Amino acid sequence: MKKILIIEDNEQNLYLLTFILEKNGYGVIQARDGRSGIELAIKNIPDLILLDIQLPVLDGYAVARELRKQQALYDVPIVAVTSYAMTGDRERTLEAGCTGYMEKPIDPLTFMEKIAQYL
Repeated sequence: MKKILIIEDNEQNLYLLTFILEKNGYGVIQARDGRSGIELAIKNIPDLILLDIQLPVLDGYAVARELRKQQALYDVPIVAVTSYAMTGDRERTLEAGCTGYMEKPIDPLTFMEKIAQYL
C-alpha cells in the first residue's frame, strides 16, 4: 500500500483529502503543521507528500526546502496543494522544491488522476 503524507492545518481539507485517498486504497499519514510534517516525512518516508503552503510553525516553502535536504526524501514527489493562485505562486513552490502544484479547492473527480501522475 502506498503511503501519502498530508501536511495540512485545515480540518475540512485534511478530512476531504484523507477520505478520497483512503477510499482509493492509499495509506494516509497526517501532519497539521510544518515542523511535524518534516518529522513524519523523515520517520515514514512516504511515496508522496501533499503540502499546504499556509501552515503554522513553518510555511510550505520552508518545509519543501527542508525536505529536499533529506537524502532519503530526495526522490519523493512533493505536491503543493494551495489556495495561493496568484501569478508567480506556482513558480515559488517549484523553486522551493515542490514537484507539482494543485489549486484548492480540489476537484474530487480529477484529484485521483492528478495523484496518479505523481506516483
